[in-house]
Amino acid sequence: MSNPSYRLAGIDVHKSMLAVVVADFASDDNQFERIQFGTMDSELRALAEWLKEREVQEVVMESTAQYGKPVWRQLEGQCRLFLAQAQSNRAPRGRKRDFADAERLVRRHVAGELILSFVPDPEQRLWRTITRAKYQLTTDRVRLYGQIEALLEECRIKLSICVSDLFGLSSRRMLLGLARARRIRQFWLAWQSRSCAPPANN
Repeated sequence: MSNPSYRLAGIDVHKSMLAVVVADFASDDNQFERIQFGTMDSELRALAEWLKEREVQEVVMESTAQYGKPVWRQLEGQCRLFLAQAQSNRAPRGRKRDFADAERLVRRHVAGELILSFVPDPEQRLWRTITRAKYQLTTDRVRLYGQIEALLEECRIKLSICVSDLFGLSSRRMLLGLARARRIRQFWLAWQSRSCAPPANN
């Protein structure tokens, strides 16, 4: 990636601020243009328009946690995007300066010194999200199933030997019937403890 003849941007992503620098490697001075953006949707659109006006072809960014995802989605398809692992762009002695970090991203990317993270294409990201959500729902269902079964065992209700699925329609009807029967029994026990006759039916 030596002697590039294009404009390259570096973005240091934070929770509420983006430090953006642009270098024009077609010129001899290699000066950086600096600007700061926020992270709201309107500001991300302004960032995309600002980069487009400067004909930026590639963007290398560094982000922690999930803050870089909206930036990536906004710029995806407009520029070639690269996501740097934070460890590969660590400042000396742990000191962090936003624009200096963005400039260092650009220099190290040009020199091939950055370790880049793999970011799947949008369709693959969607399938990953669906798969992970399905796995999480399955895990939650198994955990909840065990908790309900343990609770029924504590109450000495052997419902699991009568039905194959505690979340099924049959088990729900049985539990509802048990709940109603218990309320009826409690009502009659309370009424029998009173020394008065039940009211006459109208």
